[in-house]
Amino acid sequence: MFKTACQEQLLPGETLKEKWEFARSAGYDAIELRGKGDFHFRDRLPELRKARAEGVVMPTVCVDMPHFFGAFDDDLRRDAIEQMKSQLSVIGELGGLGAQTPASYGMFSRRLPPFNPPRSEEQDREVLLEGLTELGEHARKEGVMLFLEPLNRYEDHMVNRLEQAADLIRAVGLDSVRIGIDSYHMNIEEADPAAAVLAAAPLVGHAQVSDSNRLQPGAGHLDWPAWLGALDAIGYDGYLAVECRLAGDPFQAVRSIPSFLHRSAG
Repeated sequence: MFKTACQEQLLPGETLKEKWEFARSAGYDAIELRGKGDFHFRDRLPELRKARAEGVVMPTVCVDMPHFFGAFDDDLRRDAIEQMKSQLSVIGELGGLGAQTPASYGMFSRRLPPFNPPRSEEQDREVLLEGLTELGEHARKEGVMLFLEPLNRYEDHMVNRLEQAADLIRAVGLDSVRIGIDSYHMNIEEADPAAAVLAAAPLVGHAQVSDSNRLQPGAGHLDWPAWLGALDAIGYDGYLAVECRLAGDPFQAVRSIPSFLHRSAG
């Protein structure tokens, strides 16, 4: 059976301990952290160590940076890789599972002008394989995993579907690199989201959830029984990490999600 986590920015409270108390009362099993750039996540180590000592469960971190390891600019790409290495090291020190990142975010879309990116598909692939290999080797050294997240076509031009992520991961050949699936992006990109989960079964390492409109699960039209049923069918027993906007009263919206997901899973 899956477990639920809530990203820290959605939870009320000034400290992680306060956020954790709310999360537990709402039925969550963990908090997913956010990893900003400029080594901000590393600088939070004293806070994170204290939270861990207080019993806060923090298995994963989702990157929240202005550029990523698939950037066009060499310097930005190198900075993103070093930032991700640091985040992998921190989550490893906390005894966590891993860090999730897309190849890029908001950098380019083939669906918007000027339509043609400055790199060829072959060059994109070379850059992504280099980055995934370096990050995957660092993750293996730290005893954690790197989760590659496919984004929708308007947010990334390189990795949109699970099959694309799976192809890259198989080419890298490291057990420390897995797919971080996201129900919102899958709703846009996958012809059959449940079938896509089944096809990627051996490589699914983490899951993030929001509904078809990026609101909390239950506020859109995503077929949750089918999507959650596919995760159950592949034996996924990891976390469903909530990453969404909130409709209605934010506290009530956050509280509604764990019970909704468990009901939908049957």
